[in-house]
Amino acid sequence: MNWFIINKFLNKLKSIGRKGSIVKNLFYMIDICDFMKTSDFDFYLPDELIAQTPILKRDESRLLVLDKGTGDIEHHVFRDIVDYLDCGDTLVINDTKVIPARLYGVKEDTKASIEILMLREFDNGNWECLVKPAKRVHVGTTINFGDGRLKAICIDVLDDGVRVFKFEYSGILYEILDELGEMPLPPYIHEKLDDKDRYQTVYAKNIGSAAAPTAGLHFTDELLKKIEDKGVNIVSITLHVGLGTFRPVNTDDIKNHKMHSEFYMMSKESAEVLNDTKKAKKRIISVGTTSTRTLETIMNLYGEFKECSGFTDIFIYPGYEFKAIDGLITNFHLPKSTLVMLVSALAGRENILNAYQDAVKHKYHFFSFGDAMFIK
Repeated sequence: MNWFIINKFLNKLKSIGRKGSIVKNLFYMIDICDFMKTSDFDFYLPDELIAQTPILKRDESRLLVLDKGTGDIEHHVFRDIVDYLDCGDTLVINDTKVIPARLYGVKEDTKASIEILMLREFDNGNWECLVKPAKRVHVGTTINFGDGRLKAICIDVLDDGVRVFKFEYSGILYEILDELGEMPLPPYIHEKLDDKDRYQTVYAKNIGSAAAPTAGLHFTDELLKKIEDKGVNIVSITLHVGLGTFRPVNTDDIKNHKMHSEFYMMSKESAEVLNDTKKAKKRIISVGTTSTRTLETIMNLYGEFKECSGFTDIFIYPGYEFKAIDGLITNFHLPKSTLVMLVSALAGRENILNAYQDAVKHKYHFFSFGDAMFIK
């Protein structure tokens, strides 16, 4: 155990004081000392609780409220989130927009079927893509989509099934993708999505994501208006979700996992509201782990919020000291995923695993189209 962990434990004991029991202190010590194994973030999830389709009305999904200090749990409907936000708080949303980034094509020479998922556009217009089967695609391979209306020429081979492509087409790429591409739903969703907009937030604006920031799918325009009417600030940031969302943790020691970098940006206006919120000692509530990673990245870099953009590969797991956010609205995540590790860093591993167990008991729906959790 290093001195950072020891000091963290001792400070926690001081904050608990006489009110904390020896058992509670020991559980906290286990939580911060024995967190490094990926298997420590596993839990039982029945297949039938994996949501396959979006709920009819976005804000009628269920909401589990978890007190990160006490571990207490409450059960609500998502539109009740307004009752947990106070005048002067700031709600941070990720306004990224998902592109129909999954394409099915054929190799120009052998006619073999190839699937690609467009992850990130480089400054020169080339794209980083996840390919399946990757072993059939080498430098120089050309893939045709839509009878050649769109062509992808492989110009570089990267690790983990990733390739870099130069695209050839006539017209506007995003219009072609709207016709030829499919929404890049996660592999655990087997149902076809009838309405593409249901895999977009109502505030999606900046095109560039390979996956939706799914915590935001629960909001409606009407609910956002109610939140604003209560005196809560709503500010937007952007993080384009990439390979990190699809990449599992394959190491036993989570410290050895490498996050894929993703592009983010924050406006001057958003930065000013967030800094004012901090000065007023009000809460910053992040909508989703993508917003959280962006906010924490900026605070780690600058010690305050500021207009900026860049790439982040921040990996948040227990032991991390949050500098930006006070609360988090999120979905229920995959076992042993980096996202479970992030929420465990905020609320404590024991609290999160207990909450997930309670969600399973009450038959909450999990993952992208599932129900929500508010960590307060």
